[in-house]
Amino acid sequence: MHETPPEEAAIALDDVPVDPVIAKPVEQVVTTTISIPAESVAVGPETPAMLTPDRIVSSRGREKPQPPEGRWQRLVYELTFHGYHPGDAKPVRSRKSLEQRIARRLDGPTRFVAVLSRKGGVGKTTVSMLLGMALASIREDRVVAIDANPDRGTLAERIAKTTEETVRDLVDHAAEIHAFSDFQRRVSRDETRLDVLASDTNPNLQHEFDADDYATVADLAKRFYSIVLTDCGTGMIHSVMKATLDRADQLVVVSGGSLDEARLTSETISWLENNGYEELARNAVVALNTATQGTDLLILDELEEHFASRVRDIVRVPYDPLLATGATIRFGALKPLTQESIRELAASVVDGLPAPEAG
Repeated sequence: MHETPPEEAAIALDDVPVDPVIAKPVEQVVTTTISIPAESVAVGPETPAMLTPDRIVSSRGREKPQPPEGRWQRLVYELTFHGYHPGDAKPVRSRKSLEQRIARRLDGPTRFVAVLSRKGGVGKTTVSMLLGMALASIREDRVVAIDANPDRGTLAERIAKTTEETVRDLVDHAAEIHAFSDFQRRVSRDETRLDVLASDTNPNLQHEFDADDYATVADLAKRFYSIVLTDCGTGMIHSVMKATLDRADQLVVVSGGSLDEARLTSETISWLENNGYEELARNAVVALNTATQGTDLLILDELEEHFASRVRDIVRVPYDPLLATGATIRFGALKPLTQESIRELAASVVDGLPAPEAG
């Protein structure tokens, strides 16, 4: 009997019957390496898309990320030696979003925005001025606000005037307006870059500002400005109002916060619908001035719900002591909440302006 030597016992395998039909020899895989000279490999031309900034621009030429805005965000950014960028604070992101909407490019013809109200004392002129300031301070193009109130408007008194000329002077010297500098000499420019054209101030004038005068002023303004704001009078059937509405691309209807002021605003919208301006009415924005008397006695949410069924948007304008005095306005000196609400109004107005035609 054959015995397994002790030195082989540790590695001995049990005898297992092997089927010679199933069992197959292990095939050896032979790997062959072929060297191909680099010059013999055909490489097609690169596409323009392959010229990426990451590939081409050196680190010295790349734009450095802007530090975040916000107290804690900036602190984290500095503590991590600019290694972690937490992004801007929420209020900053909100502000930048509004500014982006306001700055939307408007190619093509001049856009006309009319600001109106059937009742005096609700802040129409103030809203006109603030809206113009918000637009002019953010947009890269030109914005002008025209006081088209035939009954001695006060729009130009809300800024530091740099000229005593008015719409009457512009109309009388229309033939002399050949360049922007000719027009600009007859307007006052605010620190936000808003140009303001004052209304007639001479009580001895024999000729009232009318539709033809407005047409002359508007035709001149559209040669030099991308957005023309018109601060209207309160007379809905005045010839200037019709001329203004016929040109308007967007309406801002200013309402006070009292019950009778809100009703007048709703009636104004009805008047627009019944006199051929249905589309303007549907696309309008209601600026709800909550600084007027009686506002604290109304349920503003219910008031907004009513207007939401009639117009495209509603923006509340809060009380601000700097506006209550009726003195000149410095936009940067207003309360942050006031500035934000006016930017919301400006953004909504730009949202409603016709987009550039494709072509």
